[in-house]
Amino acid sequence: MEPSIRSFLDHLIVEKGFSHNTSDAYRNDLTQFWEFYQQKRKPSVNGHSPWAYVDIDLLNEYIESLRGARGYRETTTARKVAAIKSFFGFLSENGTITEDPTQSLGSPKVGRNLPKYLTEDEVNRLLDGAAHSGTPEGQRDATILELLYATGLRVGELVSLDVSSLDLNESYIRCWGKGSKERIVYVYPKAWDSLQDYIKRGRKTLVASHKDQRALFVNHRGERLTRQWVWNIMKRYGAKANITAHITPHTLRHSFATHLLQNGASLRHVQELLGHSSISTTQVYTHLTDNYVHDEYEKSHPRA
Repeated sequence: MEPSIRSFLDHLIVEKGFSHNTSDAYRNDLTQFWEFYQQKRKPSVNGHSPWAYVDIDLLNEYIESLRGARGYRETTTARKVAAIKSFFGFLSENGTITEDPTQSLGSPKVGRNLPKYLTEDEVNRLLDGAAHSGTPEGQRDATILELLYATGLRVGELVSLDVSSLDLNESYIRCWGKGSKERIVYVYPKAWDSLQDYIKRGRKTLVASHKDQRALFVNHRGERLTRQWVWNIMKRYGAKANITAHITPHTLRHSFATHLLQNGASLRHVQELLGHSSISTTQVYTHLTDNYVHDEYEKSHPRA
């Protein structure tokens, strides 16, 4: 790997607290640009960093190649441009280059997609459909779905939970979110009862041959569940509940946030529960509740 890219990735993990998944995405994007750079122009060294010879013309040519020859969507192109900008900002701050060629580089305009969420009826069908299995795996699946909706956890946060992440006396979970930020997640009584029952019965059976397993959610071999496994659980029970829309674990996170706002929670509290570092990220959910607020106004105002 090109040394400056390696240094930048180390900076993201050590100093910025980025996850390895995010670091891998940056590595892929920057390596792709480095290969393009080498094909178009052989970087000269002459005592200088090869990145010192990147200019706005080369950057624009690269962006056009992403859109044209490679056929990337604007969202993907925007992400790759953002990675390049962050990288050159790092090089400039460290004195590796004297001028940042990305300062005048525009970013593709990307419309923000509104999160997809389930209605309360769809959530009830999903959770009720999962709750009737008597097998250890079925009990685990029902607990996972109930917990995702109860907490708004990201799927990565869910599968990384250990049994020790739970405070059984105070009924809350301690989890680590993006940027290795710790937060407390509260769980409503029904979901907590389901979780405790799973630990006592379903999980105990699943980890029979792995007594030292720390993971909260495990597969039939007693190994920690993966993200993909949880996605498959969602797909299976979504079909069982006759939910025709494409749903993922994040759909329950979106549903959690939307339903809280619809039922009177403040945006600031929802931000804290979701673990968003900026309230602007949470504000996307206000667009989802606009129609709901309008309907409530029509029903509630005496002259409406």
